[in-house]
Amino acid sequence: MPQNKEKIAVIDIGSNSIRLVIHDVDEKGRSKEIHNLKKTARLSNHIDHENRLTNEGFTILKRSLQQIEEVIHFHNIKNIKAIATAAIRNASNRKAILSFIHQETSLQVRVLTEEEEAYYGYLAVVNSTFLSDGITIDIGGGSTEITLFQNKNLVHSHSFPFGALTLKKQFFPKKEPDKNDLQKLTHFIKEQFSTLPWLKQTKNLPIIGIGGSARNMSLVHQSQINYSLAGLHQYKMDPDDIKTTMALLENSSLKERENIDGLSKDRADVIIPAVRVIFMLVEYTAADYFLMSNKGLRDGLLFEEMLRDYSMDYFPDVSEESFYQLSREFEINEDYVLEVGKIAHKLYRAMEPYLPAVFQNDKNIYLLKQSARVLYMGEFISHEASSQHTFYVLTNRSIDGISHPDRLAMACIASFKSKSWYKRFIRPFKSLITKEEYKRYELLGSILKLSYSLNRTQRKVVQDLTAKKIGRTLHLYICCRKNINSYFEEVKSNKYKKHIEKAIKRSVHLHFTSHSKFTKN
Repeated sequence: MPQNKEKIAVIDIGSNSIRLVIHDVDEKGRSKEIHNLKKTARLSNHIDHENRLTNEGFTILKRSLQQIEEVIHFHNIKNIKAIATAAIRNASNRKAILSFIHQETSLQVRVLTEEEEAYYGYLAVVNSTFLSDGITIDIGGGSTEITLFQNKNLVHSHSFPFGALTLKKQFFPKKEPDKNDLQKLTHFIKEQFSTLPWLKQTKNLPIIGIGGSARNMSLVHQSQINYSLAGLHQYKMDPDDIKTTMALLENSSLKERENIDGLSKDRADVIIPAVRVIFMLVEYTAADYFLMSNKGLRDGLLFEEMLRDYSMDYFPDVSEESFYQLSREFEINEDYVLEVGKIAHKLYRAMEPYLPAVFQNDKNIYLLKQSARVLYMGEFISHEASSQHTFYVLTNRSIDGISHPDRLAMACIASFKSKSWYKRFIRPFKSLITKEEYKRYELLGSILKLSYSLNRTQRKVVQDLTAKKIGRTLHLYICCRKNINSYFEEVKSNKYKKHIEKAIKRSVHLHFTSHSKFTKN
């Protein structure tokens, strides 16, 4: 069905780069990024001793914005949000810069205050991750924004007047950093952090990284460990991971860094101070872990636009919003998958008392319900290879509000077809799950497969489920709704019960009865 879509362009004029991001937004608020273009302008390098943008800086700015404007005009975009951050905000000739942009282009640029820049980063994180509490850090070229949020509400924010470019210029402008340079940089960062009393009082909260430096650090780490799950958003690193990555970068020459997988060449000269700032913040706050947010300032602006009509700052449940968007994108029947999820819940609860301890876990019900929500994602691509496509999509795209481990679990469970197929799918990801998880996901996948068969005709045949173990056999008693024939559900279920039998290594017998004859055993 055709949908009315509006294109929204966000232009971010930063100290290091100028970026254009174009989104399609439909009438239901679902957004899809269709272009993400970057121009490395390094405006901070063209600020003179009087804090003025130089003539060369003006030339670079004009050329960059005109190139971006050409793309916007080609796509006929009317809704344009152009913002500028530290480089222009702190320039003593800011008014002249804005006047120049207005004269040379059709763009109206809004210079964000320090508070606004921090706020939009926070807004992006609370609307795209599974976190309710945390500390965000966005290291730009000329400033660093830090926020504290609790229960999804912004509590504190601060903008430091230094970034990756300015720190490099201050501490090692014309050479590679030595041990003494790094010690001076560390001391400076600690002094800056100590000016925020609230920062020291926040123990064990995660640090959420925003922006290019955090992204490059995470990509380098993924490459170093041969991380097999695709997607950077919500990627987790512990303090030792950051320390190891920092050591790799600091012990490499510029030429060597330019060839490190995951690190952009145009960021190789400024990555060292940026990663040290992140590491110092993790250490200073005694954070449990670092989480990469691929959503930042530009996404915060978009979220503001999307949420304005609902008079709220954040989605009550990020994952719920993601599943809603996925159901629209992949044309998933929400009523159908919710019914399968309900059956899976009842089936697991009935079986739970008879399951060995290795299969029991507090997250089982959650994973079953979430996996049911994406059960037929692959059908949208191909009915014949539905399971393969479901597994591929879930392991190759991030889902806002769902952690990487949970996304991999959902991929295993939702795509479960048979034990042999499961082994084949999971082979590249075996290093990311334990033996116990491997067995547990097999069982949950087989439960979901049986639950699907119990709703084979999508008529909500099943009303209730109970279980009883007699000897080595597990008996499942399936109560069907009154006056509904369950023939097709019975045939399919008796075919698929074998997957549960293989998982728990015991026979399973199915008993179908109508509501009027049903008695709980």
